Amino acid sequence: MLSVIVPVRDEALVLPQLLADLAPLRAAGAELILVDGGSRDATCALARGHVDQLIRSVAGRARQMNAGAASARGDYLWFVHADTRIDAAAVRSLLGALARRPLWGRFDVRLSGRGLALRLIGTMISLRSRLTGVASGDQGIFVARAVFERLGGYADIPLMEDLELCRRLKRLSRPRCLRPALLTSSRRWERHGIWRTVLLMWRLRLAYYCGASPEQLARAYHRGPRP
Repeated sequence: MLSVIVPVRDEALVLPQLLADLAPLRAAGAELILVDGGSRDATCALARGHVDQLIRSVAGRARQMNAGAASARGDYLWFVHADTRIDAAAVRSLLGALARRPLWGRFDVRLSGRGLALRLIGTMISLRSRLTGVASGDQGIFVARAVFERLGGYADIPLMEDLELCRRLKRLSRPRCLRPALLTSSRRWERHGIWRTVLLMWRLRLAYYCGASPEQLARAYHRGPRP
C-alpha cells in the first residue's frame, strides 16, 4: 500500500538512523526505495539489505524523487529526507490517515537542535503550512500515487519543487496535516546562523512567488546566507 521514497547524496552520517526508524514499517509490508544521486561516501553500501530498491539517478532532488516514484508499487508515495527522524507515533498517525484515503498530506516538523529559537522556527514552519496548505520537503509529503502521476510528478527544477507540487495539489484538496511532528536536522541553521538562514529562506520564497527562476534561487541557496 505504501512506498517510502528517500532521495540521498552523501548521507552516510545520518542515513542509518532513518533506516532504523523505517525498519518496522518495512517489516509490516511498506516498500522502501532509496534513490542515490551520485554519492561518493558509504551511503549506498549502508543501504544495501535495508531497502527494497536502490536506484541510481541523475542528481537533483526532484529528479531523484520522480525516479523513485516511477519504480514504486504502492498506492501511496511518502517522500522522506535522509536527515529526518521518524518515531512509531508518526508511523501510526500516517497509517491511520491513509486508511481514510486522503489525496495528499504532510506532517508538522520540529528541528533537532537545542534552544528556544529552533523550537520556535519549527513551530512557525508547521503553523505557516497549516495556514497556507503548502509544505516543505522536510515535512514528509505523502500523496496518492494516482494523483501524483496525473499531475506529472515533481517539476524538473533545482529548488522549490516541493512548493510547486503543493500549489498544484492544493487545487485538488487541502492537505491532511498530521502530528506528531517529524524531527528534521537543524544542521543548515546551525552551520550558517539561525536568523540569517531564516531570512535567506524567506527571501528565496518571496523571490519565487514574485517569479524568480528556480535556477537562480538554487544558486543563492547553495551559497548560503551572507555574513
